[in-house]
Amino acid sequence: MKSSTQFYERTLILLKPDTVQRGLIGEIISRFEKKGLKIVAMKMIWPTKKMAEKHYYWSDEEKTKTGSRTIDIYKEKGLPITKTAIEYAENVQKRLSKFLVAGPIVAMVIEGAHVIQHVRKLVGHGSPLQADVGTIRADFTIDSYLLADEADRVARNLVHASSSVEEAEREIKVWFKEEEISDYELAIERILYSKEWEQKNS
Repeated sequence: MKSSTQFYERTLILLKPDTVQRGLIGEIISRFEKKGLKIVAMKMIWPTKKMAEKHYYWSDEEKTKTGSRTIDIYKEKGLPITKTAIEYAENVQKRLSKFLVAGPIVAMVIEGAHVIQHVRKLVGHGSPLQADVGTIRADFTIDSYLLADEADRVARNLVHASSSVEEAEREIKVWFKEEEISDYELAIERILYSKEWEQKNS
């Protein structure tokens, strides 16, 4: 069914250690399934430091973008700015990697039309405090970037979701071999994407 639309994509989802420890795996997976997205690979794994660092690899441009967001938040809250954007980003990288190796996670590859946008909407803003009601992060946790920074840790926001097609392609290779990703068709795909189904049922 991939060939039926140029907008059919893959994305990587990581259910982080806080999801596993809180027993929310099934609850969160059901959000993606009810949306009509297809899980094509899934495994539980305890990440190594090397895997975490590979996953959270950022270019200098990405570091600047991430660090600038931190600076903007600090300015908005009237907090002192003591580092450069890249230094803030590198500190975030270390925190993210440290948390990811704290316990087992569930890694998934999900496919679907516009899947990256759909998944990001379902997951919500990186800071649960700013996430919209109805999203995974807003509904299942009460953490925030401010609380996390105060405790020198990352926000416990349950889920990682790729932010672009390019990022997804890179991240998927960290966690899965191509032969671990299944190619199959869901019944719902015929309803969503197939002209033939519409013709047969008209």
